[in-house]
Amino acid sequence: QPYFYDYLTARELLVYCAKIFGLNKADTLRRTDELLKRVGLWDAADKQLRKYSKGMLQRAGLAQALINDPEVLFLDEPMSGLDPLGRREVRDLIAGLRANGKTVFFSSHVLSDVEALCDRVAIMNKGCLIESGKLSDILKSRTNEVEAVVTGVSEAALQEARAFATNITPTPEGAHIRLSSDKEIERLLSLVHRAGGRLVSVNPVRESLEDLFVREVSENTQAKHAAS
Repeated sequence: QPYFYDYLTARELLVYCAKIFGLNKADTLRRTDELLKRVGLWDAADKQLRKYSKGMLQRAGLAQALINDPEVLFLDEPMSGLDPLGRREVRDLIAGLRANGKTVFFSSHVLSDVEALCDRVAIMNKGCLIESGKLSDILKSRTNEVEAVVTGVSEAALQEARAFATNITPTPEGAHIRLSSDKEIERLLSLVHRAGGRLVSVNPVRESLEDLFVREVSENTQAKHAAS
């Protein structure tokens, strides 16, 4: 959570930081106006920071971090305190920085945000690096399982599918059915058609970043306990 001089306004804060970086007056005014609009603080630009909510302070902190147009940016929990719309806006802002060639080091405990934004990830546990690399490589399929989405099937049909499915999760429209391999798809398709349902999609089961984090941290902790 960022801390600022409470009696400064957001505009004054950015002007102050711009002067620290040696920006001239014209660039300072241009950059300040641009960032206040970019982080959604334009309407509150001249309100004292002590009157800001936590989410607004997060936005002011992002603007401050961007005032000198850095090539490398370190952000620690930048979406803390933001509502869903604010989180989406900050995610889009970070994605835009990445698209413009900036390097963003993004630290967060909200792993869905990390998975949505990052090209590379590193997992730390009690100060030790336990996994790192390209997200696409780390989250590659680690199983032969597939998941089928079906709709319009009865409970009786789902009960029949339990004979060969590894897991079935009912949904309002149908179910998500996990199979041990794609060899079971034909069997499932025949069952669904007989039940008057529809096979919507079939996808390989891929571990989520949260699944990976929990597994890696658990294994790392168990290994340390065994060693001690």
